[in-house]
Amino acid sequence: MTIYVNKDNGFAQAEILSRECPHCGAHAQLIPVATPSFEALRSARPRHVGIAYRCAACNEPRFVRAVVRAIDAERAELGSHLVEIERPRERFPFSYLPEDVELLFREALDCYTAGCHNAFASMCRRTMQAAMAAADGRARQRLRDACADVVQLGGLSEALGETLQTILFSAADLPSIGAEEAAVLVEVMKDLLYQHYVRVAKLRAAIKMRRWFANEGANVTPIRRRESA
Repeated sequence: MTIYVNKDNGFAQAEILSRECPHCGAHAQLIPVATPSFEALRSARPRHVGIAYRCAACNEPRFVRAVVRAIDAERAELGSHLVEIERPRERFPFSYLPEDVELLFREALDCYTAGCHNAFASMCRRTMQAAMAAADGRARQRLRDACADVVQLGGLSEALGETLQTILFSAADLPSIGAEEAAVLVEVMKDLLYQHYVRVAKLRAAIKMRRWFANEGANVTPIRRRESA
């Protein structure tokens, strides 16, 4: 997507811009409300510029930063990669988690949203330690096995798999990670916690409901239909 600021301060986008809103959660169009001045760009020639949008769904402000690629006598060209200042928060059914695990995982996701990747890895280790502290030996092994399954099913490299195992289950020093490793780690954590807590709780609730209906059905007196003459 190419963005231009014309010499008459006209703001032109080659495509409609839409993003997930961190305020309302909708994937909605971003409408520009405050754009840079062409004269200011031509005079200052900054490397980056800020643009203010509003969410078409909830009207909350959204702010992005763009690279200034070129400036000539007719217009300024901005880079197509827009960096959002406020990123959407990660979602998870937190109500299924124990209170201590929920607190740590919420903070872990806050670190991820802020782009603090190594802090995120540290909080993921603390979250997993809290989850394993309340689990028996078999449950702990299932978490380790589930992590290995995610690595295999996700087609992740052996090196990345070892990094994930070190972060989540080892007492060794945490390895440094970047944006790509953090993006994988957040999905691994969500999958492990879903399997360990959410899936178990939903399965037990469904079985309990099925048993209740089965027992109630045995106590129901069937209605006798009158045979037609």
